[in-house]
Amino acid sequence: MCGIVGYIGSRQAQDVLVSGLSKLEYRGYDSAGVAIQSGGGIEVRKKAGKLANLAGALSAEPLPGTLGIGHTRWATHGLPNDTNAHPHATEDGQIVIIHNGIIENYLGLKAALQARGHTFKSETDSEVLAHLIEEKYGQTGGHLYEAVRLALGEVRGAYGIVVTHAAHREIVAARTVSPLVMGVGEGEMFLASDVPALLAYTRQMVFLHDGDMVVLHDDGFRVTDLAGNEVQREIEQIDWDAEAAEKGGYDTYMLKEIYEQPTALTNTLMGRLHDESGEVNLDINLDPASFKRISIIACGTAYYAGLVGEYLIEQLARIPVEVDVASEYRYREPLVSPETLAIVVSQSGETIDTLEALREAKKYGAKTLGVINAKGSSMTRELDDTLYIHAGPEIGVASTKAYTAMVSAMLMLALWLARARGTLDEARAQELLRAARELPRLVEEALSPERVERIKTVAEKYHQARDYLFLGRGVNAPTALEGALKLKEISYIHAEGYAAGEMKHGPIALIDSNLPVVVIATESRLLEKTISNVQEVRARAGKVIAILSDGDTENAQHADDVIYVPRSHEMVSPVVNAVAMQLLAYFTAEALGKDVDKPRNLAKSVTVE
Repeated sequence: MCGIVGYIGSRQAQDVLVSGLSKLEYRGYDSAGVAIQSGGGIEVRKKAGKLANLAGALSAEPLPGTLGIGHTRWATHGLPNDTNAHPHATEDGQIVIIHNGIIENYLGLKAALQARGHTFKSETDSEVLAHLIEEKYGQTGGHLYEAVRLALGEVRGAYGIVVTHAAHREIVAARTVSPLVMGVGEGEMFLASDVPALLAYTRQMVFLHDGDMVVLHDDGFRVTDLAGNEVQREIEQIDWDAEAAEKGGYDTYMLKEIYEQPTALTNTLMGRLHDESGEVNLDINLDPASFKRISIIACGTAYYAGLVGEYLIEQLARIPVEVDVASEYRYREPLVSPETLAIVVSQSGETIDTLEALREAKKYGAKTLGVINAKGSSMTRELDDTLYIHAGPEIGVASTKAYTAMVSAMLMLALWLARARGTLDEARAQELLRAARELPRLVEEALSPERVERIKTVAEKYHQARDYLFLGRGVNAPTALEGALKLKEISYIHAEGYAAGEMKHGPIALIDSNLPVVVIATESRLLEKTISNVQEVRARAGKVIAILSDGDTENAQHADDVIYVPRSHEMVSPVVNAVAMQLLAYFTAEALGKDVDKPRNLAKSVTVE
């Protein structure tokens, strides 16, 4: 994996491929390459490192041609070098492929292919596909589509695969799990692993489904399933303009997206809150009274949003909730019944661990609901219902606006369930709806220049620390986990998040004068207990960075440094407090000179289990 672009038409393919791949850099990658049909053959250029390395080589020696495929790779099999970079070609150079995902049975296929005389150049699982397609191509009498279809019949794993042949003016692609989207133009066709790569050229998109194959020609496309049966896929109009996927004047995508949170939250909440009745309208067709337990399943940042959801749903709707890391859920033989609601949380809707966990829950009869950002994604096509968060494109690898939108969606879900089940009276519901409606304004206030500058000062003071500890209680215990994750992701400082009451059961041994401890101590029913935990840190000379509600000068005396955030209702405070965590991580990384948009070893859409 990680980024795919394809083009067939009248433009110079090199320009389209490099432009498209540049829009996918946010996904994380370690090498880049293109293959362009030129002069009766296919020429391949690929380089380890940044896309700029490849772009420079192509600028010095352009590849003419109007059909091509391009890829940015995130290493899974084999080192990130020129040889292992995509595209991969057969020995004669006639067939070229790019591939996202993992071929699980590649070792057996590779051994058999080598025994039949094929020579491999790379260490990748992907190259197996090129040689396998070559064999099928010969067996079908030179039919590229059939060769790809038959080859995929022998493959086990996840893939978004794109193939072209020197003798055919067509591109053949297929997907299982790994996303692919087509762009439809006039006399030209585009292909990519994500919409932003194509927005400069067309807004007419076709989202391919699991098990789809497609053949692209200059004047159109044909979609089939893997059995060869034609299927119909709608052309959708994408409303995002190209500017929505750009930095918009900010230094980084991440900073832009932090500042987009008031708008994103407005979009998440808009039209769904009815203050006068205390009701929430989510357009969900599931029966909230039919569930006896809820499973929330997610990965990474989305998992922490799920943990907030657990607090909110149990407290408001009084339903037992379990939160599972998706990669563990399917392997622990979960107890699932038709009275279980499985809620999957994912920004992209393509996270393979979460997708497989969703399928596991469905297998045992659970009803399924998704909290998803990306429309047309794989999960949305398999769920019983979807609550879209409408956060817009999130380019930065470290999630910001998607996280706060997910937490806001969890609050709405908790209120929806509570009202339907009669566990929340109208007065309390109205109180919480008013608090939720205030979120965009509160987050905008949290991003005021004075507050941002204060957080930047604190970050610069401690940026040389080698370790951090984050503490929170109650509904903000997950906020501590999310704060630690953000710092790890983009600054590479070791950080741990704990429920504050758990600190004395082990982590307290780490506290000394070199350890900054971020304590989320905003207004809540557990504030006194949190301050007791602060005293334990201070007694061991730890450096306390307290996140306090505006005006709390009493508890400020217990901290070495204070970051004030706008006062908010305890149930919505995780959204407001997360903004301070994001900025602290951002400015720490900036002080260390890190590239926050492209953190090492991370990818935006993780489609490998």
